Amino acid sequence: MSSKVIKKIKKRDIQKIVVDRDLCIGAAPCVVVAPSAFELDSEGKAIVLKDWIKHTDDELLIAAQSCPVQAILLFDKLGKQIFP
Repeated sequence: MSSKVIKKIKKRDIQKIVVDRDLCIGAAPCVVVAPSAFELDSEGKAIVLKDWIKHTDDELLIAAQSCPVQAILLFDKLGKQIFP
């Protein structure tokens, strides 16, 4: 595992999650970290589930950071990209 620094998000900043399907390689660490937020579809690519909101921002950030190709994009309520 890489030695990425994990940022902490204090309040509910994440309002939208997007998986870049062109980047996704189906490694699935996001599914392990946040199983109510992500699953692999029939093509073996991650998709965002409607229950993602049940996870904390910190869990979602860790899931996004765990992606080896940074295919998970996190956005705040203004549409500004939070990660990566």
